[in-house]
Amino acid sequence: MNGVKEPLSEIIGAVKQVLQKTPPELASDVMDKGILITGGGALLRGIEKLFTKVTGVPCQVADEPLMCVVKGTGIAVENLDAYKRSVLWAKA
Repeated sequence: MNGVKEPLSEIIGAVKQVLQKTPPELASDVMDKGILITGGGALLRGIEKLFTKVTGVPCQVADEPLMCVVKGTGIAVENLDAYKRSVLWAKA
């Protein structure tokens, strides 16, 4: 577990930053619906409990966390122009 401690700490820090910057109208949705954890990190046992504890937001792991990443990437590629606009807007 020591090998993942530092990257996990960085991820938690990034999640906290995003939650702090989230507009109130979206933050209430996140608090109500929670966070869905996807990707390879979601395969870490108990990750949803850790994220719930450190963020105060209910978290759960997606049914197929790796497939979510693949599907999301496909959707982003199919809608690349809209994706680029949303990413550029988010950086502003």
